[in-house]
Amino acid sequence: MFTIFANNNDLFDFDMSFSILKIFGIIIVVFIIFSTIKKRKTDKEYRLFLEQQQIKKEQLEKERIERHKRLLQQEQELALKRKERLKNLTNNKIEISPREFLNNLNGMYSSNNDFTGVYILHNLNKDKYYVGQGKKVFARVKAHFTGHGNGDVYADYKYGDVFSISMISLVNSGYNSIDELEKQMIFAYDAYTKGYNRTRGNRR
Repeated sequence: MFTIFANNNDLFDFDMSFSILKIFGIIIVVFIIFSTIKKRKTDKEYRLFLEQQQIKKEQLEKERIERHKRLLQQEQELALKRKERLKNLTNNKIEISPREFLNNLNGMYSSNNDFTGVYILHNLNKDKYYVGQGKKVFARVKAHFTGHGNGDVYADYKYGDVFSISMISLVNSGYNSIDELEKQMIFAYDAYTKGYNRTRGNRR
């Protein structure tokens, strides 16, 4: 009887152990399934997040490009207006040769008739410009063609290059500042990038 009872106890212990392992296995399987489902859900949410971020990024880039296009368009419109304004000014400018100017210093171009404005010296041989300003434009132009102004202009003039002189008064030019008028003329004639000017204009 004792042996049978002991065997029964062993069998009971085995069944209990098997049941515990079975339950533990089920728990592991459930945990794996739950983890897999959670991971898939997390992966899906992450993919959705990435897609939303990509859409947002593309939208921001599109808005940036649109802003850039608008700014370019505005700059082009302003540049066209500025060139038109400068064109109107140059249509009304005084244009003469250095010889004509120097021969009339005691007449039309005397100090009594001097004015505040800008002057444009054009080397016709090299198609180069020099733009300057002065409270007495005639006096400044005279300096350039008598060796007291821009050295490069005077050197080319003495070597025989043909020049023309244009002068624009600040009055009725549409500009309040002679510095701004000079700066715009330097820009219009590429006098800094391709001409004699060493600066883009007066920085005062």
